[in-house]
This record gives sequence, structure tokens and C-alpha cells, in this order.
Amino acid sequence: MKVIELTTINEMLDQIETIRFLYPNMTVEKYKHFLSEMVPHNYTQIAVFENEVCLGITGCWSATKLWTGKYLEIDNFVVNPEHRSKGIGKILADYVEKKANEIGCSSIVLDAFTGNFGAHRFYYNQGYAPKGFHFVKILDQSKMTT
Repeated sequence: MKVIELTTINEMLDQIETIRFLYPNMTVEKYKHFLSEMVPHNYTQIAVFENEVCLGITGCWSATKLWTGKYLEIDNFVVNPEHRSKGIGKILADYVEKKANEIGCSSIVLDAFTGNFGAHRFYYNQGYAPKGFHFVKILDQSKMTT
């Protein structure tokens, strides 16, 4: 297995089938549009490959907030269902942590939907813990992917 950091929109677009495990209705057009807005804001993706097949992928970006200083945010963490429980998620999480340390982050943050108990268990096992609530007020459901 090899871990590759994807930094261009085209590299990320090539992995849309893996993203579709999380967002089955994601179109190429919508994905490209979102990426074109995200990449200029430090967004990259980390992918685990075996024989040129993407087994898992996560997005991440760094930013700074008053409460934490520089941090790295995990976004859209997905492992191909046929390859779950094989350590792919741990490989991704370890790479993200290494990257966060290398760029001088104080912390790593992420959102996990309240009903996604499998993700909660995974993140607890990786040393993450809830710090607060991420409140959402939906203004236009039709603009959302989920």
C-alpha cells in the first residue's frame, strides 16, 4: 500500500468513485465546482492506494482560529466498504497526524454526524474526543450534498 497526497483538482477528480461511497449522488460537475472553491483554501486529500486502486481517502485543510491557533481539519473521511477493518483508516489518520505535526498545528479537528457511531468509535480509538457541538442552521437543503 502507498499513501499519496493529492494536491490538484484533477488528481482529486480521478478518485470520485471513492468519494461516492460517502456521497453516492456526487456528480463530476458538482465535485469539480466544490474542489475549485476548496483547493485555494489549503484543501488537499490523502489517499491510500493498492495496485493503483484507491482504498481510502480523506480531505484535510489547515487554518487558524483564536481558540486553537493553527489546526488541521479532517473532512470527508471514507474507506471503500470492501476494504474496511484492514487498517486503511488508521493509515489515513496516522498520515494526517504526521502532516499536522510537520506544519506546526496545535490540534486536529473533525466533524462526525451524531448518528455515525462507527465513526465515533474509530475516532475515539485514534485518540480524538468531543470538545463541543457543531451547530448547523440549514438555509437551503437543495444546495447540500447530503
